[in-house]
Amino acid sequence: MSELFGDTKRQLKELIRALHAGVHPEEVKKSFQEILADLSPADVARVEQELIEEGLLTTEVRKLCDVHLAIFRESLDKEKVSTPPGHPIHILMEEHKIISQSAEELKNVAQRITEAKDTASIRTGLEQLGHIVEHLKDAESHHIREENVLFPYLEKHGITQPPAIMWMEHDEIRKQKKRLYALAQKCQAVSYADFPRELDEVATSLAQLIPSHVYKENQILYPTALKVITPNEWKDIRKQFDDLGYCCFTPESARGTETVHTSAAEARVEHEKVMFETGSLSHQELETMLNTLPLDITFVDKDDVVRYFSKPRERIFPRAIAVIGRKVQQCHPQKSVHVVNQILQDFKSGKRDSAEFWIELKDRKIYIRYFALRNHSGDYLGCMEATQDITNIQKLRGEKRLLEPTQ
Repeated sequence: MSELFGDTKRQLKELIRALHAGVHPEEVKKSFQEILADLSPADVARVEQELIEEGLLTTEVRKLCDVHLAIFRESLDKEKVSTPPGHPIHILMEEHKIISQSAEELKNVAQRITEAKDTASIRTGLEQLGHIVEHLKDAESHHIREENVLFPYLEKHGITQPPAIMWMEHDEIRKQKKRLYALAQKCQAVSYADFPRELDEVATSLAQLIPSHVYKENQILYPTALKVITPNEWKDIRKQFDDLGYCCFTPESARGTETVHTSAAEARVEHEKVMFETGSLSHQELETMLNTLPLDITFVDKDDVVRYFSKPRERIFPRAIAVIGRKVQQCHPQKSVHVVNQILQDFKSGKRDSAEFWIELKDRKIYIRYFALRNHSGDYLGCMEATQDITNIQKLRGEKRLLEPTQ
């Protein structure tokens, strides 16, 4: 980094600190505009990341991010992101348009339901609400691709805090959408007195959260990604996007004619044997066996780095190759990192050898277990996560001793 940029960076840091100290944005707006004239969104992202590394709380940066954007907006709007159809950023931005439109439609529908004077108008509004809810539910695929693929690639290039802040916003959007889904289920009882008011509250919240979040990603996160991620990495990202799948509303035109490639790992056929105390397996046999187990398995090494995950036919939680080599703490939302750290700390100290949790996910009972892996000498090798859908297992009664005929 040049000495000139070093001076500019120091000035920008001072202004951001002034904002966090309570200085009114208008007092420093002109200074910001002068400094930002020569900086890209990637430069600004790096400066904010450095501030966090120097002690500024991530939550505080997120809280005042809108203040920063109000000042940066004029400069940021000059940056036009342009990528061809088929490029991962083009796909994400096209999805952003539809997600933002759904948030606006939700606000309008909520207003119409609130103002409805007759049952027919209410029912029409509720039908429209149902369609919007389905779109917002399917938008989860958009967040999953960002969190499991795009964010890890940014982290590999030293951009760690902006993705962490965006993930925090994903969780806030999820929280509000969860409220919406609960309300949508109650809407069958039109007599529910508080329904219109609560619907208006959550619609207003999402109509504020989503456009703001979309703007930050379009104008800051994506330009930063385009600056640091290499062309070959973008090909890998597109392949992993395809593997994870898209939203029901992702335009076919956005996906373009990008040709996905087969990685060297997929094309390789290995014949060597892996030797164990109790026998041996070829690489293909071992991998097939692990992928056939009715479990999602993930291995995190002794340094908390994700090294492996299995690929069963039906995964419970999404995984992408981009997470390999990523710190496991970065694979979880900020709100649960303290739990991850506690488990790993207990494993390393020998305080515990396993930890278990169970949750409800889409009407399924999911059993999540963590196991400390130790060698014969008791040295800690890492942690294995095993996740299993036990819904049907819980329903088992009596015995089954006969093999049913094949179809």
